[in-house]
Amino acid sequence: MALRADWLPALAAFEAAARHQNFAHAAEELHLTASAISHHVRKLESRLGLSLFQRHARGVALTDQGRQLADAAGTALADMDGVLRSLRLAREERDRVRITTLHSLAYIWLLPRLNQFTRAHPQIQLSVDTEIALTRFDDSGPDIGIRHGAGHWPGLTAHHLMDDALFPVASPNLPGVEQITEPAQIAEMPLIADQARQGWHDWFRAADVHGRKLEERYIFSNTTDAMMAAAQGIGVALAREQIVGPYLRSGQLIRLPGPAMPARWGYYAIYPSHRRLRATAQTFLDWLLAVEKH
Repeated sequence: MALRADWLPALAAFEAAARHQNFAHAAEELHLTASAISHHVRKLESRLGLSLFQRHARGVALTDQGRQLADAAGTALADMDGVLRSLRLAREERDRVRITTLHSLAYIWLLPRLNQFTRAHPQIQLSVDTEIALTRFDDSGPDIGIRHGAGHWPGLTAHHLMDDALFPVASPNLPGVEQITEPAQIAEMPLIADQARQGWHDWFRAADVHGRKLEERYIFSNTTDAMMAAAQGIGVALAREQIVGPYLRSGQLIRLPGPAMPARWGYYAIYPSHRRLRATAQTFLDWLLAVEKH
């Protein structure tokens, strides 16, 4: 006997009733009434020509045939639910772009621009990861990374986004900042550093300031934290041009005398060379490459 489509509502009602051993609880789960569940079960029993439940004053209990059908129906519905769930997740993943980047770049550079992308591509979902740990671009990993470096990573394709430069900044409320007229005076101020490879010693050398003992009084692992510390007026920070812009425009920080030292490394969009980007990830990459041209 072939299973007809009009059996499915009755089977779903029966499976829920068998699981709960209670028509009222099954009805609550399926957003039906207990009488509707009872109707479906009786309809199924009539078609099969056998009893699926033993009815008694305290409720219902499965017959042997009912238990056999309940096991089969439960397995079939669970399998269908699993397939439907995986199809739904596959569709959602198809529309999702997973991005890994630095917290400072996400906070200051990416987020202020992201509204341009979301307006143009409202159907694309984004997941942004700012963990410091080295990212693995495996099948469950990100589609695209935005990284600061030399532009060469084994096994990765890299597209140059932008260069960077470093120069000193401080809060206009930092005591003594108004008296700084030349780079050498900055060496006497409390210095704020991050953990980048290129720092104050490099900048003072570029500014032709030599023979000074430098004290990096405050060191932060994150560039954003270093900028915030400078904005709070505790010292002078060596800012990255691509990160510090909003602080300068808002007046929280001001640029101090001295050169803008070209950074040794730039920012790149990266992804595995062996893996072709999905259409949504390619759309995001194209936007990244275009946004810096404006």
